[in-house]
Amino acid sequence: MSALLHCLSHTPLVGLVDPAAEVLAEIDQSIADARSQIQQFDPELVILFAPDHYNGFFYDVMPSFCMGMAADAIGDFGSAAGEILVPGDLAETCATSVLNEGVDTAVSYRMQVDHGFAQPLELLLGGLDRYPTIPVFINCVAKPMPSFKRARMLGEAIGKFAKGLDQRVLFIGSGGLSHQPPVPELSTANPLMKDRLLGSGRHLNAGERNARTQRVVDAARKFVDDQDSLHPLNPKWDNEFLDIMVSQDLAALDALANDDLSVIAGKSTHEVKTWVSAFAALSAYGPYEITSRYYRPIPEWIAGFGALSAHSAR
Repeated sequence: MSALLHCLSHTPLVGLVDPAAEVLAEIDQSIADARSQIQQFDPELVILFAPDHYNGFFYDVMPSFCMGMAADAIGDFGSAAGEILVPGDLAETCATSVLNEGVDTAVSYRMQVDHGFAQPLELLLGGLDRYPTIPVFINCVAKPMPSFKRARMLGEAIGKFAKGLDQRVLFIGSGGLSHQPPVPELSTANPLMKDRLLGSGRHLNAGERNARTQRVVDAARKFVDDQDSLHPLNPKWDNEFLDIMVSQDLAALDALANDDLSVIAGKSTHEVKTWVSAFAALSAYGPYEITSRYYRPIPEWIAGFGALSAHSAR
């Protein structure tokens, strides 16, 4: 059977700090085109690669990779909340197959996810429960993080499993491109924040969660006026990354060290590893064809914002 892919940047700042109306219209059109393509493809299974932002995964146990046997979205920043439609038995079989391929992945039967997972499901599919979805977490923020090579190998193993199914499979990568919003770090956190990063952040009260949202909103507004207030966006690197995805030479990123990427494009740019995994999964079907490409640096969203669509060659 055939496979379809769509990789899309996510942002929690939609509706809170937005770019000009013509930019929003441009992005909306790109998403609408992708949604139409997905509807025509009519996937029987979705495999979603996404990160977390200390809402579901914490330093009490921080896996490099984790596959959800069941998952709920918390609804942060106004994103969709509720249960994701996960085919538990199939997800377990997929995890077993990945482990047998030599890629270590954790599993969760109570995965908690945030806007990084919920936003693409809502924007591209119309909701959290429209299609059976296997959620795949990639640690893209908490040191030590997996390398590009391991992310590629994870995707290849999942793609090999998916190819063996008699199903139409949609791969989604959610994250990136260059950006560094104000995400706390364990090494510099105060005692309260350190406790949150160690696990108590799973159960924030409404006041603390609202304060967290406001900190990001304030940082975005300041970044619009002063783009040295945070790590600057790097459109040049972003487009070079997109070129690599288009070229199908995914291994070209294997030698890029995590610390170097943080310096080049920002500490949250590691979210592009979700794209690498998604494209590696698609590559298991053989050569692929790019059907659409979009990119724009958007300071209001503290993000190099991009999208790529591709399908397995027919």
